[in-house]
Amino acid sequence: QEAVAKVAAAATRMGKERVGALIAFERSVSLDPFRESAVSMDAPVSTILLENIFFPGGPLHDGAVIVRGDTISAASCIFPLTTSPGIQRRLGTRHRAAMGLAEETDAIAIVVSEETGRISLAAGRDFIEAVPYDQLESRLRELMRTEKLPEEKA
Repeated sequence: QEAVAKVAAAATRMGKERVGALIAFERSVSLDPFRESAVSMDAPVSTILLENIFFPGGPLHDGAVIVRGDTISAASCIFPLTTSPGIQRRLGTRHRAAMGLAEETDAIAIVVSEETGRISLAAGRDFIEAVPYDQLESRLRELMRTEKLPEEKA
């Protein structure tokens, strides 16, 4: 999937520049409920568009982006925050939203920390912190290949 490479490239650049971002890959569970109050995009995934969406001070930078296939389907999305105890104080809102979305759907969420530039991945009950830039694309591809959430496997 070409979108994975483009998202990984954009996230890496944003991490190095310390630009915060939250990007979710839609899988089998529809993320349409989170598009309702968002800005519809329906534009091909591109690194430059993602970087522009999350440009600090821009009108869309605070929300999340939903990627459906090779398309940025929406921006400025609001995701549910995780309710897992102990996590509330340790992580920022973007990280808690990534975890909340991953807990409720089979989406894979990528978070770029504005404070540290570190990139984290949320999928199912897994939260992988500080993924090295040079491993981001391969880790994303690995998660995208996973058929079901870990707790659904027999």
